[in-house]
Amino acid sequence: MAKQSIFGRISTLMKANINALLDSAEDPQKMLDQLVRDYTNSIADAESAIAETIGNLRLLERDHEEDVRAASEWGGKALAASRKADELRGTGNTTDADKFDNLAKIALQRQISEENEAKAIEPTIAAQTEVVDKLKDGLNGMKLKLEQLKSKRSELLARSKSAEAQNKVHDAVKSIDVLDPTSELGRFEDKVRRQEALAAGKAEIAASSLDEQFNQLEDVGELTEVEARLAALKTGGTSTAAIEQ
Repeated sequence: MAKQSIFGRISTLMKANINALLDSAEDPQKMLDQLVRDYTNSIADAESAIAETIGNLRLLERDHEEDVRAASEWGGKALAASRKADELRGTGNTTDADKFDNLAKIALQRQISEENEAKAIEPTIAAQTEVVDKLKDGLNGMKLKLEQLKSKRSELLARSKSAEAQNKVHDAVKSIDVLDPTSELGRFEDKVRRQEALAAGKAEIAASSLDEQFNQLEDVGELTEVEARLAALKTGGTSTAAIEQ
C-alpha cells in the first residue's frame, strides 16, 4: 500500500499543470515555494520506496537463481545416479542398480520441485520489475519537473523584481514631471506664481499710493497760492499788481 500511495502521489504531481496553478494562485511565489517543497519531499519518499522495492526484487531474483541452480544440480545428480545404475546393471548387480535408479528418481523429484519453485516466482519478479521501472520513470519525471519548477520560480522572481523596479522608475519620473499639475513641482510652481502675483499687486498698490501723494502735494501748492493772493487783496493793491505782473 505504501508503494502504491507513493506511486499515486508521483502520478498526481506529474499531471499538475504549473501554468494553470500559477494563474489561479493568489501568491504565485508562495505557491511555487510550496510546490518545490512538495516535490522535494515526494521525491525523497519515492526514492525510499523504490530502493525498498528494488531490494525486494533483487532478493526474489537471487531466490530464483538459487532454484534454477539447485534444479540443475539435482538434474546432474539424477543423471549420475542413472548412469551408475546402468553400469551396475550391466555387470549383473541389479540390486545396487535399482538403488541408484531410486536415487535418480529422488533427484529428479527434487529437480522438478526446484523448477516449479523457480517458475512460480517468475511472475512476481516480472510484476516487481514493471513496478520498479514505472517508479524509476516517475521519479525521473518528477526530478525533471522539479527543475522546471525551480526555473519557473527563478524566472517569476526575476520578472517580479524587474516590474517592481520599472514601477519605481515610472513613479520617480512622474514625481518630477513639470507638466503634471498634480506633482510636487507643479504645486510649488503654482505657489510661486501666486506669490509673484501678490507682489505685483502690492507694487501696483504702492505705485498708486505714491501718485496720490504727489497729487496731494500739488493741491497743497495751489491752495497756498490762493491764500497768498487772498491776503494781498485784503491789504490792497499788491495782489492786483502781482496779478498784472
